[in-house]
Amino acid sequence: MLAHLLWQHPSESLSSRIVQDFYINSLLDEELQKDMKGKKGLVVAGLAGGSGKSVVSVGLTAAFARRGKGVAPFKKGPDYIDAGWLQLAAGNKCYNLDPYLMSHEAITTSFFNRSQGADVVILEGNRGIFDGVNVEGGYSTADLAVLLSMPVLLVVNCTKTTRTVAALVLGCLQFDKRVDIRGVVLNQIATQRQRRLITEAVEHYTDLPVLGAVPRLKRDIFPMRHLGMIPHQEYVGSNQALDFLANLIEENVDLTRVGQLMAAVPDGVYSAPAIAQSGKKEKVRIGILQDAAFQFYYSENFEALERCGAELIYINALTDQDLPELDGLYIGGGFPETSAKDLAANGSFRRAVKDAAEAGLPVYAECGGLIYLGRSIIIGDEEYPLTDVFPVRFGMSEKPQAHGYSIFKAEAENPFYPVGLEVKGHEFRYSTIIDWQGSEGQLVLKMKRGRGFMHGRDGLVRKNVFALYTHVHADGTAEWAEGFIRRCRLSR
Repeated sequence: MLAHLLWQHPSESLSSRIVQDFYINSLLDEELQKDMKGKKGLVVAGLAGGSGKSVVSVGLTAAFARRGKGVAPFKKGPDYIDAGWLQLAAGNKCYNLDPYLMSHEAITTSFFNRSQGADVVILEGNRGIFDGVNVEGGYSTADLAVLLSMPVLLVVNCTKTTRTVAALVLGCLQFDKRVDIRGVVLNQIATQRQRRLITEAVEHYTDLPVLGAVPRLKRDIFPMRHLGMIPHQEYVGSNQALDFLANLIEENVDLTRVGQLMAAVPDGVYSAPAIAQSGKKEKVRIGILQDAAFQFYYSENFEALERCGAELIYINALTDQDLPELDGLYIGGGFPETSAKDLAANGSFRRAVKDAAEAGLPVYAECGGLIYLGRSIIIGDEEYPLTDVFPVRFGMSEKPQAHGYSIFKAEAENPFYPVGLEVKGHEFRYSTIIDWQGSEGQLVLKMKRGRGFMHGRDGLVRKNVFALYTHVHADGTAEWAEGFIRRCRLSR
């Protein structure tokens, strides 16, 4: 109904559309109230990475939230950055659903439990809709949509193409008929003629509705770093970016029809994740480094620590001068290299972390956290001192040094994992080890899949400090939170 109103030429100024925007918003609010009774959800998928699914997912989330809808956002796969943007847009925690790291039961438990009370559920896929870890497409976005019985909104990058888009969409429909693709959003549309030709072709050959056409933008709203977007914590003007995306989607995507293609998300009582309860024991204080340098954390990991008896204390490694009184410290991943100058300049905090580690404080550090516990990082011609808990000098490469799912086995004593335990995780790093004054035997984890720290091993240990490149998801590894809290209690 609103499709002819929603297309705007990219060169038309926002100020010239104020009256039209008011009219459109009024219609949308009325129609959304009628068509979105009860909790509904969908999966936003693309044909490949870079298709524009993040623009559509975050924009939809921001647009629905602007209209007073409670949005429960989810992100498929091991991705912190997209999840962070979805969380910021929704004003609610975003959770990751990963069929490789999590069991089917853990996925459905998370999805249905954590969407309770929402009006809209938006699950952003990753990579191409059928991309998985093997030729059968195992652990793909398509498999996840089938598992959750959620319909798919397909986002297609239409750069330098017209009718061929219909062939691509038709191929997706025929490739796996279990997948319920219900609509298409075109992205990177240059002209109204291109939009018309693609829309007519898709709707003629596939019977799927084209629900929107996002114009080619003069600037990239999500600048890329490495293989993903810049985290919102580092993005100057992130709230303005969300407003821009909400406007973009409202003006170019038929929100009412998107609401109509969503499927009902049932409420139900599902079992809680299998994590030991702390009973009436006194809570342990776990410090979390969370700032522009360290922002790669799963919401699930925080909640698992709290269920096991933790009180979380958030700390800024860039500005805080000392550590508060703690029973443990968790340093997640991120981009410490982009904040290396500020991290190095905060000498009092670096010394506080090293002193706490030497005194036996349990510390768990992943990827960027591992780097921070090293001696220094070299970027260009500059070497920046870090905490010097481990005698490692790091550098940075222009190419990924590890990227993908991993599996490790604990082969030696360590503060957090029982010997013999196998854990699924994932790696993503551009950092390199320039110099390490240690031996392979000091690495307690054997990589059964993935690269790890070096020579197929991971896991540096010093007293109660445990640092590794592998990221772990608590809903897939209950032993992680249990071991963390147990070590904190023993140390205290």
